[in-house]
Amino acid sequence: MRTPNILLASQSPRRRELLALLAIPFTAVRVDTPEQFECAASLEENVRRIAEEKAREARRLYPEESSSSIILSADTVVEHDGLILQKPQGEEEALAMLQSLQGRTHSVHTGYALLYGERKHTAMATTRVTFNAMPKREIMRYIATGSPFDKAGAYGIQDPVMASYVSGIEGCYYNVVGLPLSAVWAAIQKMVV
Repeated sequence: MRTPNILLASQSPRRRELLALLAIPFTAVRVDTPEQFECAASLEENVRRIAEEKAREARRLYPEESSSSIILSADTVVEHDGLILQKPQGEEEALAMLQSLQGRTHSVHTGYALLYGERKHTAMATTRVTFNAMPKREIMRYIATGSPFDKAGAYGIQDPVMASYVSGIEGCYYNVVGLPLSAVWAAIQKMVV
């Protein structure tokens, strides 16, 4: 069966690049929803809910496009020492986040949602990442690129400076970039059967 068009509810350039790897037709649309964690909910419940809210907002904003498309959205966070690291709000926060990750292992969680007609699928993927210690001058050089400010945990594993300090990864690499491709593809295939 032919895969319907995907309506990607994200303006993330990384998610667009990753989805393009699947070689299926998709359109990326912008949605603005609050990405607020609810204290009473678990991390998994939060990222899945946030992803679903984005998908539902895309359906509301783009009814014509979404009527025959699978809507895909995602939310990625970094968890370290029991703290949730989202996108840093400035240089000081980026520095603190990046310093806290040095020489340690943390988890990257991506909640994703698929809506197709009346069908819905939400899930979360987790990947563990370990960094070697990174000198402060290297962290500051990375921050100066501006790259940390649109990424959970203040880093992109695919960025050359950061990639050179990754000493281990357990789980889906693409999840750390922003979309667990194999899990998403499997869910898409189940939806269109």
